[in-house]
Amino acid sequence: MARHAPAHVAVFFGLTAMFIDAIPLWAQSTGPDPQPQTPANTAGAAPDDSRRRLVEPDYRTINLPTTARLPLHRSNFQLTHRFAGNLRRESFGYQASNLFGLDQGAMVGLEYRFAVAKDIQAAVYRATLDKTLQFHGRYDALRQSDSTPLSMSAVLSIEGADNFRRRHAPAIGAVASRVFAETVAVYAVPTWVHDTAALLGVNRGTFFLGLAARVRVRSSVYLVGEVSPRLAGYAPSQPEFGFGVEKRLGGHMFQLNFANTSATTFGQTARGGFPESLYLGFNLARRLF
Repeated sequence: MARHAPAHVAVFFGLTAMFIDAIPLWAQSTGPDPQPQTPANTAGAAPDDSRRRLVEPDYRTINLPTTARLPLHRSNFQLTHRFAGNLRRESFGYQASNLFGLDQGAMVGLEYRFAVAKDIQAAVYRATLDKTLQFHGRYDALRQSDSTPLSMSAVLSIEGADNFRRRHAPAIGAVASRVFAETVAVYAVPTWVHDTAALLGVNRGTFFLGLAARVRVRSSVYLVGEVSPRLAGYAPSQPEFGFGVEKRLGGHMFQLNFANTSATTFGQTARGGFPESLYLGFNLARRLF
């Protein structure tokens, strides 16, 4: 792995600068954004997917999917970035000398998501970890409203290593969410991933239950966390977990996160995280509408 990563460092410091530059805005903008999408706003009329639900600003928490809607024939671009330096190893001086993992390379992923039909999203995602290529889709079956307590979506995915040439891992799951007063969103993501032990030459799958929450602490500032315990099947090491802080700026979403793995796909999440490990990373997203 590359010992120096000037491009990664530049991107990271660009992101950090945007967070710092936005600090005065956070203190001034504690009220709600105009015309948030809530059940009260949409009662008696067809819901408008282009009106952002403020507490659900992105299509991921950190790695887990959300129930955020995508308007018909609109799209979203996302970059995931996980630095390779383990923050729980060595001394503080060692970590500082490596700029807390920034000098130790990174795992990068790119995703493009498109609404091919009403309530149906399709996405392609490519991660440098194992050169994994993932195709996945989502059907938004239920939308939370005055008469419906939850939003629910069905998720279907297949991924393969070495640019989809080897170790194919199909997955099927669901996302259930509940929003409270445009301030808190909670998620449950039960998911089955087939053939997660392919590296061992064993035909076994994994069932995990992703649990996540996003809290809107300012008008456009969020705290987010997730954990994905395995309930059945192949379950090496520890469950994946992560936490982070986010800033929304117009159509952009900037997230600084920490996790015990570089995993970003369903199959990688199913295999879990690493003991005594914590990695710095970030997600950048841009709504193209």
